Amino acid sequence: MSDLLERLRGRGWRMTAQRRVVAEVLDGEHVHLTADEVHARAVAKLPEISRATVYNTLGEMVTLGEVLEVATDRRAKRYDPNAHRPHQHLVCARCGAIRDVHPTGNPLSALPDSERFGFTISDVEVTYRGLCPNCSASA
Repeated sequence: MSDLLERLRGRGWRMTAQRRVVAEVLDGEHVHLTADEVHARAVAKLPEISRATVYNTLGEMVTLGEVLEVATDRRAKRYDPNAHRPHQHLVCARCGAIRDVHPTGNPLSALPDSERFGFTISDVEVTYRGLCPNCSASA
């Protein structure tokens, strides 16, 4: 059983066949699928699952805080099941590949008080951009 499935069960979330398949598709490290990619993989496991069910299930998982919605530039939103371990993202500027990264240090401390303009900072999102090895090789 995946960590995501365990977390969802721990919250008392009713585990239908459709919800289970969506959670299974999202299982793993560095998983950042679009809703359409989730749907395509879910159909391979459960042919009768509808696109609407996938979108609704993803929305519920985001609302529960068990999946992160990741938006990079003008690309489709992606869904990240790594919602409980603080991390940043490394994004390929050409193909859009995304990897989770765990830089050392506290990103909050990188912003001096003089640049906070009185804000109480509660969260930081850092996105690193570059070219992945595949895109670098073809450049």
